[in-house]
Amino acid sequence: MSERAAPFYCPYCGDEDLRPHEQSHGAWECGACNRAFQLKFLGLLTRGLQRADHGGDDRI
Repeated sequence: MSERAAPFYCPYCGDEDLRPHEQSHGAWECGACNRAFQLKFLGLLTRGLQRADHGGDDRI
């Protein structure tokens, strides 16, 4: 059984002072901006990424 990855920084303020939010699974709270947020994996896209001529990744 593997653990889920934790976020490295707050998506709102960018600070790294994060701790798990006790009220729901996958939720985190930021001590810097006092916000709570939840991360959720939605699934894989049916279309993939394809490399363009200039070396970047472009969606098909």
